[in-house]
Formats: sequence, C-alpha cells, structure tokens
Amino acid sequence: MLQITLTRRFAFVSLLLLAMLLIGTLLAYTVNAGSTSRQIRAAAFQPKNLKQLIQSHELASTVQVLSSQPPSVIIQFPLFPSGIKAAFPKASGVVTIVEGNPAVSLFDTVTVDVQNMPPDITFTTFFIELANKPFGHVEYVADLHTRIDGSGETSFQAITLVAFAADAANPGVSQDQSGQASGIQLEHLGMWFSSLQDAQRILHNPGLTGTPFDGGSPPLHAGPQAMTDGQTAPVF
Repeated sequence: MLQITLTRRFAFVSLLLLAMLLIGTLLAYTVNAGSTSRQIRAAAFQPKNLKQLIQSHELASTVQVLSSQPPSVIIQFPLFPSGIKAAFPKASGVVTIVEGNPAVSLFDTVTVDVQNMPPDITFTTFFIELANKPFGHVEYVADLHTRIDGSGETSFQAITLVAFAADAANPGVSQDQSGQASGIQLEHLGMWFSSLQDAQRILHNPGLTGTPFDGGSPPLHAGPQAMTDGQTAPVF
C-alpha cells in the first residue's frame, strides 16, 4: 500500500512539474511575441522615421509630427467635410494620435475634435482602408455627438498605428510602415451619420439611402459619410 501511495505521489508531482514547464514555455513565447511587436512599433513609429515617411509620400502630407517627450510620439491630421460639404462648408476636424511607451502598451490614444458640424447629431467613427468610396475594409471605433454649436469631441484607446482587418477564411498580407503585415491595413479615418433620418433632415435630402456604418437593427440605417481625412496616402 505504501508503495502504491508513493508511486501515485511521484506521478502527481511529475505531472505538476510538466504542467509548470509547459506554462512557463507558453508565457515565454507570449512575452517574446509581445516584445517583438513592441520592437517593431518602437522602430517604425518614431518622429524622425515618421517625418521621413511624410517626405517620401508614404504618409500623407497633411500629417504633422508634434513635439513630444520620448518615448511618446504624437501625430495629427485634419478632417474635411465630405457628405456635408454643401450644407456645412466650414466643417473641420483634427485627429490626434498619441503613441505611449511601446515597451508598456500596444494601445494608442486617439482624440477626434470637430467644429462647425451639424448640431446635436451622433456620428460614428471608423478606421477605414480607403478615405473615400468605396471605403474598403472598415473597423468601428467610437461615437461622437455634437453640441448645439456644432462642436464635439471623442477620445478612445485602440490599436491604431498597426490597425488591420482580416478575413480568416482568406488570409492575406499588405504593406505597412513596418513592412509586410497581416491582413488589410486600416490607415484612414472617416465619420458617418449614425442615423439616416438625421442625415435626410439635416441635409434636406429625403432621397438619401442607408449605409452600414452603424450597428444594430434594422440594417443599413446609418447615413452617408460626413467627414474624412480625404487622403490617398495613409495618415497613420
């Protein structure tokens, strides 16, 4: 009986040690993978490198690299009226992206600030593949509701500088600032009317048709694009 008990204890200890070894290996792999991602970001998204990308037209000329305390990096670019241009020609916006310490976090802080927009209206904000139609792949990131004077802002944290969309059934690669990367890069930003009815009323156009740029039911209940960065080259 004592022999059986010792054998069972030995087997249990062996299994416990094996489990700890496997967990340790997995954690080491995860840390190394995360470290690699951070190293890529740290190398690619530095002020000097970003300015070189702008000069070589790999980033749009509308992008500005602001002064910041290392290791943070701050970029800004303007938004322009698209679907609201005729009714609100003075509408404007600015997007500020702050990359914190890439050794600590992969997330970026994004602030969208708009002026002279339709008042008291909710807009949906998306990262998009193409700044203008047909827009391509997209990712919803935030809502923005304007005040009565047409101003408004929203701020959120998201993976931005390396944002991408992918179809797991048909995986592919695309070119990013850091080289070949997974999926389709989302390097533009646009805003849409969350409500088709709001767009029809504000723009005095009852013939506007719905778009998919807002979740929920019924489908296609969002309005047209209101603002965009409007650039062919990436803005982030």
